[in-house]
Amino acid sequence: MRLEPAADDWTFARAAAGIVVLCRYGAAHGLGARRCLAGTGLAPHDLDDPDREVTAAQELRVVRTLRRELGEVGLAVGATYRAGTFGAFGFAVQSSRTVLDAMATAAHFIDLSFAFAIPSAEVVGDLVVVEHDGAGLPRDVRRFLLERDAEAVRQVLDGLVPGGVGAVLEVGDERARVTFGADQLDRPLPDRSAEGLRTAEEVCRDVVDRRRARTGLAADVRVLVTQRLRDGAPMADVAGGLGWTERTLRRRLAAEGVGYRELVDEVRSSMAAALTAGRATLPVAELAGRLGYGSAPAYLHARARWADDGPGRRPS
Repeated sequence: MRLEPAADDWTFARAAAGIVVLCRYGAAHGLGARRCLAGTGLAPHDLDDPDREVTAAQELRVVRTLRRELGEVGLAVGATYRAGTFGAFGFAVQSSRTVLDAMATAAHFIDLSFAFAIPSAEVVGDLVVVEHDGAGLPRDVRRFLLERDAEAVRQVLDGLVPGGVGAVLEVGDERARVTFGADQLDRPLPDRSAEGLRTAEEVCRDVVDRRRARTGLAADVRVLVTQRLRDGAPMADVAGGLGWTERTLRRRLAAEGVGYRELVDEVRSSMAAALTAGRATLPVAELAGRLGYGSAPAYLHARARWADDGPGRRPS
């Protein structure tokens, strides 16, 4: 048996819940939220919705702050993670039939985790070896991330079944591994639920399909646009969040074959669809404000354009 993760690098967008965990640890050790978030472009109130998306670079900035202020505390941070920390992703893992099924679910939706050291797993003799390769991680936080991510995996694995699976953690300079007996793979999970798993997987698929539709710089820009949408997502603000000028951002997006306004339209149209999908309806003026339009007529005009042309077809 070998389980390969669906993502092969750590640059994917992720839920703000990962930063919430880091800030909570920082707060317990004397670091206020504003100090933890310094340089991220995020404010404490931005973390009120744990499902809000952030970029990997934003979470990495918080990691660097914790390491600088508190030292190599990756193991201690990783020890605070549980399956429930990961929302629908964690619920899908817990609802799986066996330990092996839970691991397969986790590998399939790994880009819904907060991992930087992406794990893979295989059976070697009578052991399951979960390997974390840190060679591609930034050198200054490599140890922190290896320890945090591998310890988080150990905690989740041991939390799947009563008494745990006996997972053991070893951390080296560029790799970490979690091992446990292969005889644990067939153990049934106490919270297994076919219906719960189907529901959680539907939620997970909706999120990953949307995230995987854009990769690279375009994916990060979409996240930053979403964070700044109420203010109209000015290009200068998004470029500044990346440490670039507008000209540089425009040029780099063009190299990926996409325009800035195209991405803003994509975000607005998808958010509008989500906000209008339920039975309760928002007043048009409030909906327009949430999407960053100055007036209701401006939003209605854009909605008519999306219906005619589809967002994402207009040039930057």
